[in-house]
Amino acid sequence: MEWVVDFKDVGLNDIARVGGKNASLGELIRSLGPMGIRVPPGFATTADAFRSFINHNRLRQPLENNLARYKSGQQTLTNTGRILRGLMLKGTWPPGLAEAVVDSYNQLGREVGRRALDVAVRSSATAEDLPDASFAGQHESFLNIRGEAELLDAVRRCFASLFTDRAIRYREEKGFDHLRVALSVGVQRMVRSDRAGAGVMFSLHTDTGFPRGGDQLRLGSGRKHGSRSRDA
Repeated sequence: MEWVVDFKDVGLNDIARVGGKNASLGELIRSLGPMGIRVPPGFATTADAFRSFINHNRLRQPLENNLARYKSGQQTLTNTGRILRGLMLKGTWPPGLAEAVVDSYNQLGREVGRRALDVAVRSSATAEDLPDASFAGQHESFLNIRGEAELLDAVRRCFASLFTDRAIRYREEKGFDHLRVALSVGVQRMVRSDRAGAGVMFSLHTDTGFPRGGDQLRLGSGRKHGSRSRDA
């Protein structure tokens, strides 16, 4: 079972394994690297890693039970999300998973010549960036993460963010099975703001699906976020 993969080893055929965002980052590195365009390196945890975390902590049944109470109206969305995220945040690491993440992080630092490298830690769900669904802004991102302990905490918090209130409700509206969606986490070297730039561009309005700027302007643009944010 493979728990961690390098960005350069994945592409758009790997969405089920590392989610839409991480698969796209891998595609950028593989396609643009040979052209001399520098994309910050990194790695991703896999869907198998997320499911191993769930199984190791015996969370499937508690997650299903609380989601069932929400669907039947016995429990509010707010309470359901809080309980589910709490269950995830209390989880411990399966044998070998934390070590695999830390080893990849340290290897990334060696490759760029930096110890305790600053990284971005970003969620990448296996159901995001699909033609009929966008989970933009629904999962967590953490920037300027440094050191092994901070990294593992951020990865766990990304796992838990599969159950933000907004993500739960959106999956319900779109008919996704909550526990068939997995969450991959991308760990990528931070870009120095004084030497480079980064940003996000949407070709469709993430809530309405409208493709034209005028429609987006009338309906309002997306939220702006700080160093801890809902991942876009």
